Amino acid sequence: MTYIVTDACIRCKFMDCVEVCPVDCFYEGENMLVISPDECIDCGVCEPECPPEAIKADTESGLEKWLSVNAEYAKSWPNIAQKGEAPADAKEMQGVPDKFEKFFSPNPGSGS
Repeated sequence: MTYIVTDACIRCKFMDCVEVCPVDCFYEGENMLVISPDECIDCGVCEPECPPEAIKADTESGLEKWLSVNAEYAKSWPNIAQKGEAPADAKEMQGVPDKFEKFFSPNPGSGS
């Protein structure tokens, strides 16, 4: 099992999860984070720290797409180990449907 980040993170990117991760397995894209499934130790401390509830256990039904997205982008985006600034409109973006199709960016973030 591993934890993964879903599209609920897109344009929210609060990054509270990054600070609690004991193995620094988060990677930063331009407008979302992903978790490296190869590095995650399944501790689960990140899940309750996510305000938009974007972090899920990969054992939940229907998350196969997100496991693939996390694995793919963790290979090319920079590692992030310190909390950064959330986007100015992060709270307004919570709960917006179809965020992957509308807003996802494959571009890397700045990392830490």
